[in-house]
Amino acid sequence: MVNVKYTKIFINNEWVDSVSGKTFPVINPTTEEKYADIAEGDKADADKAVAAAVAAFRLNSPWRKLDPSARGRLLNKLADLLERDIEELAALGSLESGKLVHTSTFEVQASVAALRYVSGWADKIHGKTIPADGGVTSFTRIEPVGVCLAICPFNFPLLLTFWKIGPALACGNVCIVKPSEKTPVTALYLASLVAEAGFPPGVLNVVPGYGHTAGAALVEHPQVNKISFTGSTATGKLIAKKASATLKRVSLELGGKSPLVVTPNFDVQTAAAI
Repeated sequence: MVNVKYTKIFINNEWVDSVSGKTFPVINPTTEEKYADIAEGDKADADKAVAAAVAAFRLNSPWRKLDPSARGRLLNKLADLLERDIEELAALGSLESGKLVHTSTFEVQASVAALRYVSGWADKIHGKTIPADGGVTSFTRIEPVGVCLAICPFNFPLLLTFWKIGPALACGNVCIVKPSEKTPVTALYLASLVAEAGFPPGVLNVVPGYGHTAGAALVEHPQVNKISFTGSTATGKLIAKKASATLKRVSLELGGKSPLVVTPNFDVQTAAAI
């Protein structure tokens, strides 16, 4: 049995119980058995996570004062830790999502590759100088957005989390992850590696819980500046509507693209071995 080490909410590089004290069960989809109880975040926990992220993003915070090249090194350090723990992460991924271990291993490997790639962005983000009339030179400066909320799905929870937070962190933002209630344990393990890598407190926070409580509170919070969501079209529409009240930037990846066609000569044994 895989050991689930992290079951609490991760805020400010610390593990905390939910304010309400509630937990929710996570189920192995292969055996349909509970394998852990996870702290259930709601509005109070969302508020704490946002406060931590806002503090980490203040102009004179350790994160904002960090050199861009140092951000890149931190992301590469995080990738090193993922590689170190690839077997444990793959086992956790298989446990929470029901995937074959070799598929979960690929997911971790792809997450490492994504981090290695975006780490190179950190010191290559620049604006433009623009000639203007009257002996004037204009210039543009690209700055981080602020508090970025990543709402992640159950199918490839680790990889899609990194696709969201990797670029955001490389660009100097701070992040809050709201994992699927079906697959929170790899996101929580990731949080432990963020702290181990040396990211300042509050730069990444993880609030497990349900969409209608933790997710909704984070989406509606006025100090969340950007939302990235992968999931159903119906939920995406709701997020876009709620985010419009505070003019948040929103990126939505919605719907499905992978139909399955079963033919009369379908070979169960061959399919199971792939």
